[in-house]
Amino acid sequence: MSSTGGVLRQTPLTCSGHTRPVVYLAFSDVNVEDGTYFSIAACKDGKPMLRQGDTGDWIGTFEGHKGAVWGVDITGDATKAATGGADFSAKVWDAKTGEEELSLQHKHIVKSVHFSSDGAALATGSNDKVLRIYDLEQPSEPIVKFEGHTSGIKQVSYSKDNQKLLSCSDDKTVRMWDISTGDLVLKKDFTESLGGMEVHKDGDVITVAAGRKVHFLNAATLETIKEVSIPCPVYSASLHKNKKIFVCGGEDLKLYKFDYEAATEKENFKGHFGPVHCVRFSPDGELYASGSEDGTLRLWQTEVGKTYGLWKCIDTVNSTATETLQRKTEALAI
Repeated sequence: MSSTGGVLRQTPLTCSGHTRPVVYLAFSDVNVEDGTYFSIAACKDGKPMLRQGDTGDWIGTFEGHKGAVWGVDITGDATKAATGGADFSAKVWDAKTGEEELSLQHKHIVKSVHFSSDGAALATGSNDKVLRIYDLEQPSEPIVKFEGHTSGIKQVSYSKDNQKLLSCSDDKTVRMWDISTGDLVLKKDFTESLGGMEVHKDGDVITVAAGRKVHFLNAATLETIKEVSIPCPVYSASLHKNKKIFVCGGEDLKLYKFDYEAATEKENFKGHFGPVHCVRFSPDGELYASGSEDGTLRLWQTEVGKTYGLWKCIDTVNSTATETLQRKTEALAI
């Protein structure tokens, strides 16, 4: 960790390996036994990659899609992964072995996939404007379809209680659907194109990137809690688990960190060489990951200078060196 004039500088970890833009990413939950967690990234090179969450170390690549992969998800316990691609399929994988378990054929490009909280069902969003839910034990046909969007689906997500499905689309709307009936419950219209959305772990806030603003919606009513203006067109945003800060990125290559309550910019960082397509906080909140047009995934510290993962705080390094020098000096004096 480097410092300048006493101020620690953000030093992102760069995860290479992809050859095309990284367009989406997701994290597993933290394993309570050993504290580990995992990330999965979608890339236009058609090779979604599984990585160690806190270090970005490559674990494996899911091989099987023909064409770009647009959407990914991983179950909370990191046993299953899902991918959606330009080959009109959604695939389910064994995340431990990398073996393909299912291939669910669609009528158009699959842009988004999301597991139910128990991992028993998979929701998909496609460019054919239809949302689908598959029972992974009986996956031959979707158990329910949701129709009403007037343009391709950008993202789909279960509500925290798995009773509702949330979606955002190129038709500039966020919609809530009843999973038991397939009926539309609520719709929120926007004036700008939507980059993407995130349902907070608590299940009460939906974060939406739209135009030059990040919108925060009540997850039960879709009413606006607040909206924050960003210096550039923004494609993705993520709210920290403690709801004190949020991060976002977009057209100008930077990652922005904002105070959520005050709605003021705290910091911005430049590291990518292309627009930022996706950003997400890790499940423990210690870092956030970003995927970019430049083909890299980068990991950024939430609290710069904290020893975590591969980051070693300079103060810790310096104090250790000082103690070693003292011990050597004392040994010479004896």
